[in-house]
Amino acid sequence: MRINPYCSRQIKSKGALGLAVLAILGMAGEAQAQAQSSLSINTGEVTYADHVAQIITDNCVVCHREGGVGPMQLTNYEQVRPWAPLIQYRVENREMPPYAYDHGIGIQELQGDWRLEQSEIDTIVAWVQQGAPEGDWGDRSHPVANLPDPDQWSFAPQFGEPSLVLDSAPIDVPALGNDMWHRPYVLTGLTSDRCIKAIQVKPSGNAKAVVHHANSYVETLNEEGEYEEYGMFTEYAMGKWGEIAPEGVCRTLPENARIRWDIHLFPGGVGATAPGTVIEDNVVEIGVWLHPEGYENQVKYKQDLKSYRLDQGELIVPPNATAMTQGIHSFDHPVRIDSFQPHGHLRMRQASLEIFYPATGRTEQISQISNWSATWHHSHLYQPDVAPLLPTGAVLIIKQWYDNTSNNPNNPDPDFWVVNGSRTADEMTHAWIAVTHLDQQGYDEILAQREAAKQRSVAAE
Repeated sequence: MRINPYCSRQIKSKGALGLAVLAILGMAGEAQAQAQSSLSINTGEVTYADHVAQIITDNCVVCHREGGVGPMQLTNYEQVRPWAPLIQYRVENREMPPYAYDHGIGIQELQGDWRLEQSEIDTIVAWVQQGAPEGDWGDRSHPVANLPDPDQWSFAPQFGEPSLVLDSAPIDVPALGNDMWHRPYVLTGLTSDRCIKAIQVKPSGNAKAVVHHANSYVETLNEEGEYEEYGMFTEYAMGKWGEIAPEGVCRTLPENARIRWDIHLFPGGVGATAPGTVIEDNVVEIGVWLHPEGYENQVKYKQDLKSYRLDQGELIVPPNATAMTQGIHSFDHPVRIDSFQPHGHLRMRQASLEIFYPATGRTEQISQISNWSATWHHSHLYQPDVAPLLPTGAVLIIKQWYDNTSNNPNNPDPDFWVVNGSRTADEMTHAWIAVTHLDQQGYDEILAQREAAKQRSVAAE
């Protein structure tokens, strides 16, 4: 069963939620009429009881429940039926579940992938087209969602409770005001170097709506006994699930380190269900799952997470206009790209990752996100057996597109001059990428393993 482990707020930049819903319902009716002739499967009778209830329970109820962040509850037929046209529209356009990663382009094998299967989408569309019938439950009961606690760690079902939890210093966030930054320090308490298995940043309670991002950096003691920066610890932006390091590599958390927080807070919150009230004692937590001591001596290769900039001079998006940025990066050694997470604010709409191979002149598209939203920053974790391998000298090409027009539903003001900056009203142009640093031997070994797996697959056919 696929359960979305995290929920956040959806942006509605103009008008009340009810008006936005009515507008979408109108579009849903048009989409439904168009879809009548386009559905390609022979569905027969499709009912809520037999076909749809389990899909919605597994994929939607985690947010659309009492106390959830979804704008309506979808826990039973009576609650679902009035929203059937809207559900069809959002599902058919792959706006829900909220995981904007294009199908059919580049690598599709991802960890933590919330997207529905096409067969599930077709089932929901057919059900709505047939009048959204409930069907006969017989002696069955409505499926019950195996819902995680909203405050549960994303990776607890997989790895158990975190080995280490690091809290930021509490801070009160007002109901209204300008962007705020909070930069406390916290000691890790580790007495030896350890390798990170997984990591998650989790704002507590209503803080999810007011924490725009929460980056953290590792600092270690130098010979003079003073702290200096060691490297990036982790990154968080609204909606992010977390990060998992592949087996056989070490993402190091050094001994006797301290963590320097860089937390960006937005009073009032972002999104239709943002609290708009004072958040007292706002705390952001980092949960860290560690490999056993000694693991660092068993592995050869290191992984790190860095921000790869796309800046081309000063980013400016004029009023009622669009813009695009592009950045390139190459390595003097072979690497594996383990994850890709584009970052921007309210005007960013699309992003892509490509690899250019100078030896052959070939460009390979790896990932594309065509309907990006600032309230769902996903770190797209590639399955290790398909994660992109780059030979020495290959070039990463990262592109991001910005829409400062009224066509962008997330845009609060298309008449505003948008420039590069840290405020929510500004824009940013970079991507967070996790990289495993290899040598030629490691690169060749992974290539050989993949080729052997391919041959076994062909032989099995």
